[in-house]
Amino acid sequence: MELFQLVTAKTIPDAVKAQAQSATAQNGADVRFIAGGTNLVDYMKLNVERPRQLVDINGLPLDKIERTSEGGLKIGALARNADVAQDATVKEQYAVLSQALLAGASPQLRNMATTAGNLLQKTRCVYYRDTASACNKRQPGSGCSAIGGYNRMLAILGTSEHCIATNPSDQNIALMALEAVVHIEGKNGRRAVPISEFYLLPGSTPERETVLQPGDLVTHITLSKPVVGAKSGYLKLRDRASYEFALASAAIVMKKDGDRISYVRVAMGGVGTRPWRALEAEKVLMGKAATEANFRAAAEAALHGARPQSQNGFKVELAKRCLVHTMGQVSQIA
Repeated sequence: MELFQLVTAKTIPDAVKAQAQSATAQNGADVRFIAGGTNLVDYMKLNVERPRQLVDINGLPLDKIERTSEGGLKIGALARNADVAQDATVKEQYAVLSQALLAGASPQLRNMATTAGNLLQKTRCVYYRDTASACNKRQPGSGCSAIGGYNRMLAILGTSEHCIATNPSDQNIALMALEAVVHIEGKNGRRAVPISEFYLLPGSTPERETVLQPGDLVTHITLSKPVVGAKSGYLKLRDRASYEFALASAAIVMKKDGDRISYVRVAMGGVGTRPWRALEAEKVLMGKAATEANFRAAAEAALHGARPQSQNGFKVELAKRCLVHTMGQVSQIA
């Protein structure tokens, strides 16, 4: 870890101004926001991130979980994962989010990790973490050691010839299924970005993961009013029972009218370069009976474009089974 300056932001405009002055350097922004620090500090220790200044935003009034006037939910950027997971409204009306958060990390980390920090969580690709290895995400133009290397944990959807790193978050898979909106304050004012537009595919610029620009501060996310009668669930498949990242995961929100599916949202984790919305699966399911055969057809559609690498071909079938099982579980309570 290299030397850095720590400053405290007293207001949101102060934080935006401090970060807006940063310049994109070889190993990340010169100035970074820090809250829980569960991800950033880890990468600073590895010299993957080398900011010259950290802006502590813990004192900003961004930690509330509250109802919106439209009947939805507003979750502050600094709301801790543990608090969100145990919030009564989240558990009752957005169960998939509570389940996803509880499936991630450890209790100690959930007590520190924030909503926005999780939203911006970095990949756990071993080559991104190793500064001696070629990684286009960490050092653009250096190559991708994962292609042809150790790639068992990496992505099979949304990849490019420049990057196959997986988005590691559990929270963000649930937020994708819930169609969350990310609210941002920056030097050019405020804007709201649907989470489906927030993350970027790697393409030829894998170092750019989101639409955030220098100075942009995520202030909160919002969830729409729950669909009446809809139920949800999250399933995570991994190598061990706790403190492990997903090989495949599924977040499902579903409503049935009789035996027919009238509303469904499908998102997948562990398999995509970003939190993955399976629109093809949703199209297969809409208006259909909630049967295993239809669930299997939807899973086939979701993985149709998969591009497995040398060591992660097993993820194609694993992800399909994860989807089918989760759909079946949610349909029984929907």
